[in-house]
Amino acid sequence: MRRAVTATTGISALVVALLALKPHQLPALGAVAPRSPTTSHPSAGTSPGTPTVTGTFTGDPIDTQYGTVQVTATLTKGRITAVKVLRAPDQSGRDQQISAYALPRLTQEAIGAQSAHIDAVSGASYTSQGYIQSLQSALDQAHA
Repeated sequence: MRRAVTATTGISALVVALLALKPHQLPALGAVAPRSPTTSHPSAGTSPGTPTVTGTFTGDPIDTQYGTVQVTATLTKGRITAVKVLRAPDQSGRDQQISAYALPRLTQEAIGAQSAHIDAVSGASYTSQGYIQSLQSALDQAHA
């Protein structure tokens, strides 16, 4: 009986650990690796289709169940160099705690991904969705 409990616990821990991994952390065998956000290309040889947008663009305010989320995106030669949060849910202490935890992670991921196609932060799904939608609207303005 003791072995069965130990084996079940070990298998459960393994399954939880595997499910916690993000899909891009498990490349398929023979698959091409996903884009590398840290790779930079010299601007001297840019092709005609390369975006060269530079500026700061304000995203739409997105109303969520817990408050409004709005961001600005700063682009330099088409690359996201900064994202600043203008508005975030802050009505309660819990809202402030979630925002303080989630927003830096979302910003880091957006800069790394160079897009608004990022994962939501667990426990901050409404704030994450508002952030992603506001960021996407800022990027749409930059490329309009």
